[in-house]
Amino acid sequence: MVADSVFAQLKHPNPAMRQRAMIEIVDNRDQQTIPKLMAALAEEDVVYRRACVKTLGAIGMASVPVVVEQMLNSEDDTVRASCTKAMAQIAVYHPEEPFPTEGLAGLRQAMNDPYPVVQIAAVMSLGEVGVPAVDTLLEALETTDNVVIALTITNTLGSIGDPRALEVLRQLIADNSVDSYVRETAESALPRLEQVMTTREAKGSLRDQ
Repeated sequence: MVADSVFAQLKHPNPAMRQRAMIEIVDNRDQQTIPKLMAALAEEDVVYRRACVKTLGAIGMASVPVVVEQMLNSEDDTVRASCTKAMAQIAVYHPEEPFPTEGLAGLRQAMNDPYPVVQIAAVMSLGEVGVPAVDTLLEALETTDNVVIALTITNTLGSIGDPRALEVLRQLIADNSVDSYVRETAESALPRLEQVMTTREAKGSLRDQ
């Protein structure tokens, strides 16, 4: 069982102390750990809230069901935004683990949240998930009428390095009916995408030698 004093250390102004507390919470978590962290996502203390988001991310896939549930159903904008960011942290801390279908579906739905911060955070979280999220991002890009979401997705595709995005970005650039900001973003994203792909191919070749 993790003592309340350890959770309190997540509020500490020293990031090293917060990191130490996070590790202790993750290593010694019990059935109350995730509910306690979730309850803190409505706190006004930004440092504490962000530390709890990171801790949920470090815990990993066990956090996903409750995080998704609150991301989609909480009436508190801050809680929904924090949950969306926690999904990104789960992907960052556990890149080798398959990202749950439940998580991908939840983030897809969160892109339609009425709160713009949640919308953008959902796209960025899918970007952290990476290749497994590309289909979700491409589908959303094709169907959204939200220019901000389209801009964010287009920019995100440039960083993932998946070849499925190549033709999509080229089509956006060539289509004069597309919003000019989206086209400009695609023009910027395309060379980044090509560079990421080239770098990955080079690393793959070195590993194969």
